[in-house]
Amino acid sequence: MSTIDNSPDSVSSVLKVFGILQALGEQKEIGVTELSQRIMMSKSTVYRFLQTMKTLGYVTQEGETDKYALSLKLFELGAKALEYQDLVQIADEQMYRLGKLTKETLHLGMLDEDSIVYLHKIDSEYNLRMYSRIGRRRPLYSTGLGKIIMAWLPETEVRAMLANVTFERFTEHTLADVDALLVELAQVREQGYAEDREEMEHGLRCFAVPIYSRMGRIIAGLSLSLPLVRYHEENRATLVAQLHEAAANISAGLGFHDYPFPRK
Repeated sequence: MSTIDNSPDSVSSVLKVFGILQALGEQKEIGVTELSQRIMMSKSTVYRFLQTMKTLGYVTQEGETDKYALSLKLFELGAKALEYQDLVQIADEQMYRLGKLTKETLHLGMLDEDSIVYLHKIDSEYNLRMYSRIGRRRPLYSTGLGKIIMAWLPETEVRAMLANVTFERFTEHTLADVDALLVELAQVREQGYAEDREEMEHGLRCFAVPIYSRMGRIIAGLSLSLPLVRYHEENRATLVAQLHEAAANISAGLGFHDYPFPRK
């Protein structure tokens, strides 16, 4: 596990980086000399930081001139943060409505490296319920949320994402390897929703559907979990349609109005 460097030199470097970024944000283009004067830092230090930031893609340099400017990478980071905040706020209303309708547990989840992270949750109104918490990480290969987010990714990306993941057998229903997962992902794409058939926990079923950003990219999933004692196969289509309706409304709230799956 990596540790955070709180040494004075490290903190000073962070302050210098953000000082440069702030100055670049206040002026479209600026040279090293003017920038060093503005933030009261030596030209050599400013130049060194700028070159590192340029290598990382946060700063651009116009040709061979001495002028530097911010790239769009910071905008992309900010947009992701804004998208995340909007997502939880918009999803809460739809999840609350669906929770009252179904009385079952609902989760909002997002991909984080090789796991799913719960961003929001509505608890079941029944005493017999799924126990989980916001912020908890779950595997991609054995959850409906993981499958729905991976389903439309290229096979090479899925394999790379799971290259260092051990397929732990939580139950006898857990998928054995990435090849078995890829077969199921094809089925998910065809039907428009994903399932967890007691793959994480005995006696628990889960259905998940995708949520889209305004650019039409799947950024999260919405799932409904319920114990087998309350699941009836004849209700599957209704549950999935209710999930699709809620996910379509969440996606519309994020600016995407062409949700591709049928609703009830």
